[in-house]
Amino acid sequence: MKKIINKLNKAFDNKVRLGIMSMLMVNEWVEFKTLREMLELTDGRLASHIKSLEENGFIEVRKMFVGKKPQTSYTATAAGRKAFNDHLDALEDLLRNRE
Repeated sequence: MKKIINKLNKAFDNKVRLGIMSMLMVNEWVEFKTLREMLELTDGRLASHIKSLEENGFIEVRKMFVGKKPQTSYTATAAGRKAFNDHLDALEDLLRNRE
């Protein structure tokens, strides 16, 4: 059982980061506003979790202007997708209670 626990990625221990990555896994790009509304977070709380995922190389940030308004969007990187899938696999192993 201990080996399974060690396979879980600490970056996804927090429910907010788990929610962010879950949304990014099923959408190519997601806007900051959409993440904030779907996860019911303040700007600051969301920004701090995004920063953590970005520092780990799990997400990519795209900033651009739409008309005169700034728009920030996020996507999961290849490394982020792999890390998240590995985390989900470890969770499934834990649920099945196999080493």
